[in-house]
Amino acid sequence: MIIDSGSIDLQTQKRLEVLHLKHNEWLMACAYNKSKDIELSKDLIQELYLYLLEKRNPKLFYADSFNLLYCHNFINSRYINWIKRENKKQYISDKFDKEDDVYDEDLDKNLELAYTHLKDELDKLSKTKMWSSAKLYEMYAFSDITMEELSTKIGISKSTVFLNIKKIKEHILSIIENPFNKEQNEQS
Repeated sequence: MIIDSGSIDLQTQKRLEVLHLKHNEWLMACAYNKSKDIELSKDLIQELYLYLLEKRNPKLFYADSFNLLYCHNFINSRYINWIKRENKKQYISDKFDKEDDVYDEDLDKNLELAYTHLKDELDKLSKTKMWSSAKLYEMYAFSDITMEELSTKIGISKSTVFLNIKKIKEHILSIIENPFNKEQNEQS
């Protein structure tokens, strides 16, 4: 039996009409049982009708309408696809909508001043008996190597590196103001 495309279009339209009139409530119930959302159920049913209209596949015909099991499975499949799409979405939080902080020139000046004092103090210490500790601290603080890598590179124990760096840190903290400490910034 050869069916021309004009008769398939006509058959599809008639069957869609019957499907809508006779089975729309059942299809809505199927969609609602899955999604628990009326608007989403309506969207799923619309997708079904559009799909059936566009495909015009005679293999989906049954009696005077369409194969209802196929329609049910179509709705289930589209709902699962919808869930997968929703799970892939990433929502941007409101924290990105706030204004940027104003540039703090005073903090920047205090940071530069503290850095300059640190470099000067390390230069002074390199001319005293603490020169080895100052050099170890400088090698550690102004690079991205760890204390363990530094000890391996120089060939001394980890504890020696740690103690020398700790000694210089304590010395620097006693001499140079911390630019991040708000109380100290407000007093100066």
